[in-house]
Amino acid sequence: MNAKIDNTQPERSTSDLIKAAVSGWLGTALEFMDFQLYSLGAALVFHEIFFPEQSAAMALILAMGTYGAGYIARIAGAFFFGRMGDTIGRKKVLFITITMMGICTTLIGVLPTYAQIGIFAPLLLVLLRIIQGLGAGAEISGAGTMLAEYAPKGKRGIISSLVAMGTNCGTLSATAIWAVMFFFLSKEELLAWGWRVPFLASVVVMLFAIWLRMNLKESPVFEKVNDDSTTATPANAVADNTHSLSAMFSSKSFWLATGLRFGQAGNSGLIQTFLAGYLVQTLLFEKAIPTDALMISSAIGFITIPFLGWLSDKIGRRVPYILVNISAIILAYPMISMIVDKTNEVNVIMASIIIIHNVAVLGLFALENITMAEMFGSRNRFTRMAISKEAGGLVAVGFGPVLAGIFCNMTDSWWPIATMMIVYSVIGLLAAILMPEIKDRDLSLPEDAAESPALPIAQHVSSH
Repeated sequence: MNAKIDNTQPERSTSDLIKAAVSGWLGTALEFMDFQLYSLGAALVFHEIFFPEQSAAMALILAMGTYGAGYIARIAGAFFFGRMGDTIGRKKVLFITITMMGICTTLIGVLPTYAQIGIFAPLLLVLLRIIQGLGAGAEISGAGTMLAEYAPKGKRGIISSLVAMGTNCGTLSATAIWAVMFFFLSKEELLAWGWRVPFLASVVVMLFAIWLRMNLKESPVFEKVNDDSTTATPANAVADNTHSLSAMFSSKSFWLATGLRFGQAGNSGLIQTFLAGYLVQTLLFEKAIPTDALMISSAIGFITIPFLGWLSDKIGRRVPYILVNISAIILAYPMISMIVDKTNEVNVIMASIIIIHNVAVLGLFALENITMAEMFGSRNRFTRMAISKEAGGLVAVGFGPVLAGIFCNMTDSWWPIATMMIVYSVIGLLAAILMPEIKDRDLSLPEDAAESPALPIAQHVSSH
């Protein structure tokens, strides 16, 4: 029966696969371009633009809190748009999410400052972050779902790494823009108008991504599963979907996927968001040090990410996940200690940022999208993948930097950063150890992988 499902699946050409890959790459690039634009903005300049009357430490915490507000909205967006994606299709939802995200990112660039309209400035910033978060809550999960369902077996890891490289492109472009701003503009020019440029520039990516998604075909897996369910009555279809959502929190696959996401997202929030601000605002490092290091690290990620995607196609998803998490745990304390030591040469500090960023952030994200897509069944893949991603992101990325700021302020030390990174990585490691091997699982199967651990192996063996 499984072979029949594969054989009758709607065909997609190489051109269709390329469009899906570029679409997912662009959407993810835009999301992470916003992620890095805002995270660096919050860490480096927003405390003066939107929270100028606070102390340096409190302003950084407030800026991080505004950043976290978008992650609360992402949960609602994940549920609403994820459910819509499992009901009406991936393509329509991805068009909506990219439009919402792009418009809000651009509008941040035209916001009035605190000096112009007072408390309404940060309130408007929070409002845009919330609307933006609604769309972002389903964007990367939708792109990951779409590309996984397009990709052929044996190549899903390397092809899905394009979505992860979208995060890299977004991070790289945003960091590069900020680096150029810091190099060419004085502090006065940056605070007066220069900070707006990165957000306004994102409109180019948004317009191209919208155009591409208008010409994208629906996922072949969704189309096949949707066709198979047409014999059911509408009432039965609604009941089945409702049952799937209500069963989500009792699904072992959901909690394993959330654990995998928690580890990666927590490290990302600490390194790409909080650490940059901590180095500049608390330790008084030059702003170029974290921005240049993250820019170089993102460039190196063009090798790291596809390599790990390819490796997971060869040896499975579990082993690379386990190895990368163990590496992050081992490296956390020594790397952070070298980063915050002002007696070290700049090259040593930057090299330490690059190493820990590639291992604890990019390395895990290279494996995340395809692993989570294969973890879930066809009926609710979009919804469960989106919610598990955003549940982990809300706690780890939304609140993690705020907690890191509080702990570092209370202890007057940097060690809470390393401790939190180790905790995040241990959670990811435990999830990787407990998960079943799901490489090349039949994505048309309705069951979640951990609820039917024998199915992926049997399917994989029978296909050969």
